[in-house]
Amino acid sequence: MSDETPPQDSPAAPAPASAPDLPPNRIAADPRSEFFDSEKLQRGIGIRFKGSVRRDVEEYCISEGWVKVQAGKTMDRHGRPLLLKLNGPVEAWFEDLGENPPLAHA
Repeated sequence: MSDETPPQDSPAAPAPASAPDLPPNRIAADPRSEFFDSEKLQRGIGIRFKGSVRRDVEEYCISEGWVKVQAGKTMDRHGRPLLLKLNGPVEAWFEDLGENPPLAHA
């Protein structure tokens, strides 16, 4: 055995120049969530759910086909907004890319 470690791919490697700039498969607006990413949220992410643009999405998952939205002014027992999970086709894009940005969809 040698003390050399096999080369590993860096997880932070930059994407190829030909790859479109797409939002992540899943992201949440709640800072306590493991899917929270402030850098990507600051860019602005547009969501189209079942063919209509939604501005009230708190969390989404493209591959599983769902979004979570706040249920009016209802709060849970911890004082956080109560969220409803809605199923259907989800498309996402970065709003800072201007008109006709590349869409991420399942």
